[in-house]
Amino acid sequence: MTGEAKTHYEVIVVGAGVAGIYQIKRLADLGIDATVLEAAPDLGGTWYWNRYPGCRFDSESYTYGFSFSRELLDEWHWKERFSGQPENLRYLNYVADKFDLRRHMQFNCKVEAMQFDETRDLWQLRISDGRALTCRFVVLGIGLLSAPTMPRVPGIDDFKGRSFHTYYWPHEPVDLAGKNVAVIGTGATGIQLIGEIADKVGELTVFQRRPNWSAPLNNSEISDAEMADIRARYDEIFAACALTPGSFVHGPDKRGFYEVSREERLKTWDRLYDEPGFGIWLANFREIFMDEAANAELSEYIAGRIRERVNDPDIAEKLIPRDHGFGVQRLPLETRYFEAYNRDNVQLVDLSETPLVRVTETGLRTSARDYDFDIIVYATGFDAITGAYDLIDIRGIAGERLADKWKQAPSTFLGMLVHGFPNLLMPTGPQSASASTNFPRGIENGVNWCTNLLQYMWDRGLTRADATLEAQERWTAHVVKMYEIMLMRRAKSWFTGYNSNVAGHEEGTVRYFVYNGGTPKFLGIINGVAAGGYREIAFGGGAGGDVKAKAAAASV
Repeated sequence: MTGEAKTHYEVIVVGAGVAGIYQIKRLADLGIDATVLEAAPDLGGTWYWNRYPGCRFDSESYTYGFSFSRELLDEWHWKERFSGQPENLRYLNYVADKFDLRRHMQFNCKVEAMQFDETRDLWQLRISDGRALTCRFVVLGIGLLSAPTMPRVPGIDDFKGRSFHTYYWPHEPVDLAGKNVAVIGTGATGIQLIGEIADKVGELTVFQRRPNWSAPLNNSEISDAEMADIRARYDEIFAACALTPGSFVHGPDKRGFYEVSREERLKTWDRLYDEPGFGIWLANFREIFMDEAANAELSEYIAGRIRERVNDPDIAEKLIPRDHGFGVQRLPLETRYFEAYNRDNVQLVDLSETPLVRVTETGLRTSARDYDFDIIVYATGFDAITGAYDLIDIRGIAGERLADKWKQAPSTFLGMLVHGFPNLLMPTGPQSASASTNFPRGIENGVNWCTNLLQYMWDRGLTRADATLEAQERWTAHVVKMYEIMLMRRAKSWFTGYNSNVAGHEEGTVRYFVYNGGTPKFLGIINGVAAGGYREIAFGGGAGGDVKAKAAAASV
């Protein structure tokens, strides 16, 4: 049957981003009847949607790509140490075409609702094109940052010029030359965008509510000789990633913060600040994440580097965060961001002093004055981690809605299963290690674990898998406990579920979204669950009863 006519699959994968591509590759290799449903017109996930200038990796390109195929590793040449969006999308298309994965994908297919049928152990899906599909298992690869949020101010639709969220940056080139442009937001996206377009627009006005710490990306091209060396060391590179807490090539400094002199700490920070990537964050002393005094010393060092790069002392102070220390939330990496504010055509508006009141027909109004613009860009972030799940009406046993279950905070088993929602797998779900790590490395770990669980069930004729409530509660308690030792527990960050543009996610609420124990510990735990025969999961044999009971009866 064709994809259009077929209505039942063993597995439906939702999302054709990095996770969905690898998941369907694993399933296709096993010969499983599976398909991918993707809401977008094409594959790529975050790299399909986010096309704003400056969008690129913050992990080294050669650590971001898939590791499952030696042939793929040998064929692909990363052009930059931190590859940009166009190249990243080309890479994902290359992977899909090389392994003939497109034939398993259906595009412009938004999943609107899912209901678990308890009598048949099947998921029933309603698709935006009007179809109703069923499957035994659903694998959600819907992304951590795929539900963009707009500011909660009136008048957004009143503006007569061009405006868009960075997530929906137009696919056709946007002519910025000579234009008066507003950028609202100075998170990771805004920081990338501002540094890239400051010298390309007529006038740029940045509206900042809260500054974020940022450090240089220090990007560079990768020569043919360098790429050949990388290919020869891929096994070593991926092994190193597997040993670090964040699955990056940057592992923490083994020395204690207080074991070395301040002079030596400053020399270390000078070196890390000038090196490529996350070294200043992840190759630092472990104490910066847990010890207030250690973090304060590092934060003051970074503040000093910002002051060196920004000519106007008043502007420099406005760009230095006061409500959190350096590195306690995910660190944006930048290129020429701070230097942008030295340009005559760039202006910073501090919304903590003059709040945004509304969008007007011609621009933006703060409490102090009106501003006129040709283009307004909303770099206002995402309803992170759980936002994409909330956009689907997911109902489990007895019709319980996942959005209701997670309204106050998510609770999962290993970040990959939810009690009461059998046969629903999340390779990179809330409370997994993926959100706080080099994402593709976490994806491969999650997809492999979920696929092995499915294989375990198929080998035994099992048709239902549901995490026990006790196991889920133990895991969630463990996740919460891991927050207690981290300074991030008090940060206004998507690591803690903070987003003032989402009702219920404002200041004062904490959502334990990520696993902070690091990749090696997480892998040890999830692999231990598998090696122990998945005792934390209740299995069933479908409408006919428990498989183990049926097998016992047959042997009598």
